[in-house]
Amino acid sequence: MAARRGARRASTGAATGVALALGLAMLPATPAAGQDAPVVGPERGSLVIVGGALRDPEIVQAFIERAGGPDAAIVVIPTAGGGDDADYGAECSCLNQLRANGARNLTVLHSYDPEVADTEAFVAPLEQATGVWFPGGRQWRLADAYLGTRTERALRAVLDRGGVIGGTSAGASIQGSYLARGDTRSNTVMMGDHEVGFGYLRETAIDQHLLARNRQFDLLEVIEVHPELLGIGIDEDTAVLVDGDRMEVMGGGYVAVYDAGARLPGGGPYYLLRDGDTFDLSTRTPARGGRPFLDLVRIDPTSGGD
Repeated sequence: MAARRGARRASTGAATGVALALGLAMLPATPAAGQDAPVVGPERGSLVIVGGALRDPEIVQAFIERAGGPDAAIVVIPTAGGGDDADYGAECSCLNQLRANGARNLTVLHSYDPEVADTEAFVAPLEQATGVWFPGGRQWRLADAYLGTRTERALRAVLDRGGVIGGTSAGASIQGSYLARGDTRSNTVMMGDHEVGFGYLRETAIDQHLLARNRQFDLLEVIEVHPELLGIGIDEDTAVLVDGDRMEVMGGGYVAVYDAGARLPGGGPYYLLRDGDTFDLSTRTPARGGRPFLDLVRIDPTSGGD
């Protein structure tokens, strides 16, 4: 696994270097004539969605590389953390992990007030950003502060310019269209008083801390009520990297994918993907080693077995 991940990282770094040399780091390929635009993922740009408790430097570096490298303009939005405004100044601890992995051009952007978030002055750092990072906390705070504001539109524009948006824990869930665990009373309520995310992945609900917190069956409640949604549950220190409708797993944990319309022989309520596996979000099909496979691990909560 380490060799495969090392090879992927080297390949990603080389590709980024070539793109920077050509001045094209922010201009990823758009769908060719006659090719369908992404159904679920962003039409331009990419996503790095982490299940929380991020420690793996390769995931952090994958985000930095997709933003354009160590000198890329990256905006960090720590609003989900719920700290005092004074905690989120220029020396916010939310910058430490990115700095430790080589990022040098970092800006903190934070407000709990949607009126402030709707001003031209507030969104100015986003207009030049090539990457945005959302640390953890409670995802409903991000929804309260930024949905329907200039900030939300400026975030979408980062993707439209070919940039990257990433986040961990709450910063993962906010990227779905349905906001799982968006309740202000408790993070154990799956369908609460906030149900709308930023929707970078359309028709999805994203959960985090999957196996570490024994949450592997929690998204079933959401998918039962909203069978049109694709559920994505991500374990700690694990990420999905999304380009268009291609999603790849990176890290030492697992990603569960819940699809109400797909049951393989043998039953089980979700696909269980590991490092290097990919998933086509438009056709809802997984692959391992570049080849489709039917022998995915699937767990049935009623049997307790494989």
